Amino acid sequence: MTRFTSLLFSALLLFSVGTLSAQYTDMINTNRPGVSQGAFSVGKNVLQFESGISYGKEKHRLLSTEANIWAIDYSVRYGFWREELEVSLIGSFQRNSITDTRAAVTVEYTQSNFRSNTLGAKYLVYDPYRKMEEKGPNLYSWKKNNKWQWADLIPAVSVYAGANFDFADNPFTPEQESTISPKVVVSTQNNWIGGFVLVTNLIADRVTTDFPTYGYIVTLTHATNDYFSIFVENQGFKSDFYADQLFRGGAAALINENLHVDASITLNFKDTPSVFYGRIGVAYRFDMHDQDEYIEEKGKKGREKKKAEKGGKRKKKKDRKRRDNFIEDEGEGGGI
Repeated sequence: MTRFTSLLFSALLLFSVGTLSAQYTDMINTNRPGVSQGAFSVGKNVLQFESGISYGKEKHRLLSTEANIWAIDYSVRYGFWREELEVSLIGSFQRNSITDTRAAVTVEYTQSNFRSNTLGAKYLVYDPYRKMEEKGPNLYSWKKNNKWQWADLIPAVSVYAGANFDFADNPFTPEQESTISPKVVVSTQNNWIGGFVLVTNLIADRVTTDFPTYGYIVTLTHATNDYFSIFVENQGFKSDFYADQLFRGGAAALINENLHVDASITLNFKDTPSVFYGRIGVAYRFDMHDQDEYIEEKGKKGREKKKAEKGGKRKKKKDRKRRDNFIEDEGEGGGI
């Protein structure tokens, strides 16, 4: 990992001190149509499925190969215990039909395997939007409520930790044997006025293997209305096995509060290999969410809030006791 990436990881982790809460949304909250992970979970008791099919080509100038690619990606997400927590299985299966023209006779063959299978959990550690909700809107100025502010630069932050399950003799992974290795992602999310959402991921993947991968994903989404959005995305990653810069763009449509469909393209600007493919996908949730729950404030403010709440309860108890005694005394005095 470069020094810059290390410093960026450290800086983002500093945001984990403060008010902790979560946001359940009435509409489906999906990581599609890009490949980044948003900071927010799907919500407690929500089961969500996301999947996409990709088709395209890769051409490698130095190896003189051309591959037709077919792939399916999938994600199963479930929120439980707390609003901030979700567990997930995220993976993809890919099949390459390769034409090799290096020899006098053209050779054709196929490669297929799981490109990834990761079981993990994500937890929302900081949510600035909860404080904004508690503060409420400015009742005297529509302009102040609808203009950009410096506070908008503070993102929601979540941490994801998972385990990669890679199979033996896999052409898409560097290890020849079956391995289990960790993956860590720090996700930030800014929800800006005008329907813009910026998501950033910093990723450390397969860090215990001989070929660790470090990377980032930056996704900017713009909701043009309540049912339609467009996005652009840049993904960069580097390891001794493979490095690349991928660019994506596309659109998504909300069919109803639980169903989302999308389409996108992916490309790069190098020829070892060049990449170009299209992707269509869908996301659907089973919404069993019943009520929002929030984690109490931490630190000095949290302790003071707790103390005040306890004091208020004691006062109510005393007042009730006095009232009960007074009523009882009145009854005794009025008897024969």
